[in-house]
Amino acid sequence: MPKINVYLPDDLADAVRDTGLPVSAICQRALELAVRRITAIRQTVLSAISDDEMGAQLSSFTARALTVLRLARDAAAATGAGTGTGTGAGTGAGQIGTPQLIQAMVTEGANMAVVILQSMEISPKRIAEAAATADEPGDGGFSISAATALELAVAEATGLGHNYVGCEHLLIGLAAETEGGAGRALREAGADAKTLRRSVSAALAGYTQAKSPSTQANALKLVVRQELAPLIQRIEALESR
Repeated sequence: MPKINVYLPDDLADAVRDTGLPVSAICQRALELAVRRITAIRQTVLSAISDDEMGAQLSSFTARALTVLRLARDAAAATGAGTGTGTGAGTGAGQIGTPQLIQAMVTEGANMAVVILQSMEISPKRIAEAAATADEPGDGGFSISAATALELAVAEATGLGHNYVGCEHLLIGLAAETEGGAGRALREAGADAKTLRRSVSAALAGYTQAKSPSTQANALKLVVRQELAPLIQRIEALESR
């Protein structure tokens, strides 16, 4: 059986040794899931399949991430030629590059990638505009850069311990990809992969805290108090007479 070395940071390696986790089995499972996702992406030619087929083949992608892919596919099809020198696949539609992916995020508008960029005081629209002129080679379907960014998005989701691929992972993947127009525009704006990774982790931690039972209970108490306030005021006014 072939052997693959896995390098871990010192603190993580110490923690793994202390807990006695079955490293080989865990790594095999994680790699198996990642390979399945990446294979599904590579085998999916977005311009040649229906929305339902896309959702079935990319079942680990969130609804918003799928919407972004569909918007990117439709934008490429509308132009008849995406970025770069690649020709359309299947239907003769345009090629999907990283400019189409980042623009689709802006068009969708409500995804976490947009929220993350805005929280960093970076205009998603300007990133899309800066990426729009990029020339990305490919052989149809996806440009090489777009395919790489999607694969990196899967790797980011796996690395963060998430069982889904969302727009936030795709944003990190775009920034980590070194040749595409979207990645260059993101890095020039100060949104490199490392910074985005930290921002995504912080945003998700904040979201989890906001959804916690204690926070929900406090929010409910606030709503109840607001609803009862007029009644309490009327009672106090009557009692003061």
